[in-house]
Formats: sequence, C-alpha cells, structure tokens
Amino acid sequence: MTAPSNPKAPEGDLATFEHEHFTHDGATHDVYRKGKGPAVLVLTELPGISPQVLGFADRVVALGCTAVLPNLFGTAGRDPFESKVSGVLYGLSSMVGACISKEFTVFATGRSSPAVDWLRALAASEHQRCGGPGVGVVGMCFTGGFALAMAADARVLAPVMSQPSLPFPLTQSRRRAIDCDPATLDVVAQRCDREGLRVMGLRFKGDPLVPEERFQLLRERLGEGFVAVELEQADGHPEGPLKKHHSVLTGALIDAPGEPTRAALDRVLQLFRDKLLAA
Repeated sequence: MTAPSNPKAPEGDLATFEHEHFTHDGATHDVYRKGKGPAVLVLTELPGISPQVLGFADRVVALGCTAVLPNLFGTAGRDPFESKVSGVLYGLSSMVGACISKEFTVFATGRSSPAVDWLRALAASEHQRCGGPGVGVVGMCFTGGFALAMAADARVLAPVMSQPSLPFPLTQSRRRAIDCDPATLDVVAQRCDREGLRVMGLRFKGDPLVPEERFQLLRERLGEGFVAVELEQADGHPEGPLKKHHSVLTGALIDAPGEPTRAALDRVLQLFRDKLLAA
C-alpha cells in the first residue's frame, strides 16, 4: 500500500498515558503523563485532548521529555471528527462549557485566565518531579495565550503559542489583544531582554481567530523575544477540518518532510531540544 501524498498528523492512544489528578487552590483536574525527562505541558485546543493532540505529545516523549497533558475541558481521548453530527454537538458543548467557566477569560481584554495560576502550580510540581533546567509549554487555540502568561515564571524556558485565539477577536480592540494581563506581559518582556527568553507563536495567515494585529502586538511588546512562525493558507492540509486553516500542529498539519507545516512543527520540537535537553 502506498503512503498518502498528504499524510495527516499522527494520532496517539490515551491508554498509553498515566492518569493522575492535580489539585491547587481548591481546583482539581485530571492530568495525563507519559515519558521521562524534563516536563513539557501540552495544553489542548478545543474541544479537548484529541487523538492528534496525543500524537503531538508522543513526539514530545520521543525527544526525551515528559509530556504532561492537563484535562481542562472536553472528554480526553475523544476524536471530535469521528461522526459529523456528534462531533459538532461535542464541539459546541465543550466550547459553551469553557466559555461559561470562571477559569477562562474568553471576551475580556487585558486579563489572564484564572486557569493560568493552576497551570503554573502544575508546572512547578512537574519541574520538581521531572528535573531538568526548566519546563516547556505549548498552548493551542483556546489555551494558546496561557503559554505566554506562564512564561512570567522563571521555570518556563520554552513557551509556544500555537494559534492563540483568546480573547475572541470580535472587535478591533480584541484583535489587538491577547489573554495576558499587562503586568504579566511586562515580566515576560523583561525575561526576553535580560535572559534571552524566546516566545514562539504559530498561526496561519487569514485565520479569523488569530488576527495579524495580535501578532503585531507581541512583536511590539516582546521585540526579538517573539519568534513568529506564520504560514500561508495554501500550506495547510487540503483535507483540514475547517474552511480556514487554524490548527498548525494538528488538524492542518501535512506530516511530510519539506512541508511548511512540518517545518513549523520541527521548529517547536527543536526549541524543546535546545532549551530543555541541550545540557
């Protein structure tokens, strides 16, 4: 059997991950872990931890890192595209649940989501547990900006924002905003200047959920500390799930050498190698 000309992102199996719980400040969430070595927190996109998100986590494990997946919404391991009707209903229910949750700042500008405090505590716990120079974080879509806010913590050495979508860009002010409060963004900018921290951001041009103005704000605030990886719509998988390509590391990935989306994925993995494993 010949390989497909446009291979999709690989899928992982939730059963191969350890299942635990983590509690901080009265909030408890399931956490899925796999691998050995420095921790990389993989923050899922909506509607939840999908097989393709697990496939990305497997690549983190293959580097020699521990993939840590907190389950903040949705049903872990469920394929959102297994059935068109049920998939749409699942996606809507997960989105509504996240939007009304007090843990997430969906529409407000200039604020970090309360979930970031819980994630910082998880990162501190995983750093102590796994060792290494620090931790990596990759946030996707709904959680994309969380990686930026978490980068105020000195333990976070490799923050990655993949298609950061909050706040929803319904107005011009929200297009030129990200879910990170100004004081926290100042701390991240100081780390970029003093420590050489690099915050990577990925998006498809023309993605209505991740406008150019959002990346321009980050360029202005972080300077050389912001590494923008921007892809053309033509670079995405022709069988991607959305009309406009959105998910750089999962749904729109063409998993073949030489493809721009694969090159973007490789840059993320190389960042983890350089910052967490080089020593």
